Amino acid sequence: MKKIMIVNTSVDYFEGTSKPTGLWLGELVHFYDYFNSKNYQIDLFNINGGNTPIDPVSLKPLMLDRVTKKYYNNESFMGMLRRSKSIKEANPDEYDVIYFTGGHGVMFDFPNNEHIQRAINDIYSHGGIVAAVCHGIAALLNVKDENGRFFIDHREITGFSNSEEILVNRKNIVPFMLESEIKKREAYYNKAKIPFIPYVKVDDRLVTGQNPQSPKQVAQAVDKLLNKH
Repeated sequence: MKKIMIVNTSVDYFEGTSKPTGLWLGELVHFYDYFNSKNYQIDLFNINGGNTPIDPVSLKPLMLDRVTKKYYNNESFMGMLRRSKSIKEANPDEYDVIYFTGGHGVMFDFPNNEHIQRAINDIYSHGGIVAAVCHGIAALLNVKDENGRFFIDHREITGFSNSEEILVNRKNIVPFMLESEIKKREAYYNKAKIPFIPYVKVDDRLVTGQNPQSPKQVAQAVDKLLNKH
């Protein structure tokens, strides 16, 4: 049985503000749902352990599609999110895939987390797949290999674009612009021609999705790689 670890944020407010944030629920459940019907073990983690905050915007009627609604109304699933293990407790050597969800919360607790960085290097070095969607790509920003080279250096990659950040009116409260930071690390950043349509890049065993519309497509790309290996 293939094993997948999913990592969510533990941050519930934009730093220095009273504006709530957290996990973008759809980015978790569309990926989870894809593999939940197959022969996989899926384990949920966040940074601190315990409750995983959910961005209230991701629960608005416009965002709450059928799949997201199904999981949001599933007490057992939501209970798992409230009782998540901390990534500190994870043993990355056991997993074939690590997947990082988004929501603006991750911009504060993903980029400099040593457990995230170790997990990415461990899973990738034993032939596993590293995947992330939207702001979840923040997890990849500061990962380096044993030679001190950035993990995403010279890789084909996507992530939430600067134009999308402006369109959702978060430009002035985010700690950085993700697209700009990706480019600073010499990655080959690509995005869809139109904001908020599904877009995925695959570079060897690294799979990234641009925005909240992309998690199912990320899951499909991961599945294809798993079957290839």
